[in-house]
Amino acid sequence: MRPANRKRRVAGRPVEADISTLHVDWQNFNMRMGIRRFTPLTDASGKEIANYMAMLALYTTHCNFVRVHKALRMAPAMAAGLSAELRDMEWIVGLPDARAPKPRRPEPYRKRISC
Repeated sequence: MRPANRKRRVAGRPVEADISTLHVDWQNFNMRMGIRRFTPLTDASGKEIANYMAMLALYTTHCNFVRVHKALRMAPAMAAGLSAELRDMEWIVGLPDARAPKPRRPEPYRKRISC
């Protein structure tokens, strides 16, 4: 079994001058500044994982489908071919309702006859 901290090459032969973590650091900075949930002000701030996951999903959806990036001059989802048009916040708000199952019709009420 291999030790966990051992380095190994995954794939390809990258040019060492092109290796950088700047894009990851920039994304983390934007996320911390954009989502106040990730900058806790007290020890009593919300720590439920479901809330963090929901906020992260909203942030990611907004960045990829709604926000126009300067370098691309379009949303990343449009550049990747996932969307043909720029979305808006109303589209994001409507996503949970679109995925929810339609409510079923209630069964008719039948009065029980007691003996």
